[in-house]
Amino acid sequence: MTTHVKDIDELAALVGTHLGYSDYRTVTQEQVNLFADATGDHQWIHVNPERAAGGPFGHTIAHGYLTLSLLPVLLGGLIKVDGVSMGINYGTNKVRFTSPVPVGSELRAGATLASVEPVAGGIQVALDVTVEIKDAPKPACVAQILTRYYF
Repeated sequence: MTTHVKDIDELAALVGTHLGYSDYRTVTQEQVNLFADATGDHQWIHVNPERAAGGPFGHTIAHGYLTLSLLPVLLGGLIKVDGVSMGINYGTNKVRFTSPVPVGSELRAGATLASVEPVAGGIQVALDVTVEIKDAPKPACVAQILTRYYF
């Protein structure tokens, strides 16, 4: 469910609020292979299912940075701020990859609004995000991400 915010004051009032969870998305071997091609990271634990079957995880796993790069699509439906002309990924304050993501896993993200701060021409929003693996005891990734919204 999307949290719809009409203005900056309404957004600021939500600091500390959990915004909910995204839908689950499946991580495919094709995604992993394309990410490997894009980044040049062709380590066998990611791209060689036969070798990975005998490795420490028993199967191929997604790159940690692939998991992180899925945040825009995972979080895209959680919050809508009216009047935004442009939003940019500004960075992260902290990222931890706490559990490997087996290819074929279903991931979802939950987020809490950590802060809203003014910046020139807009606002900076910090979200505390947890990426969960369906039916796994530990999350795949925890991060605080920064987004800037311009009006």
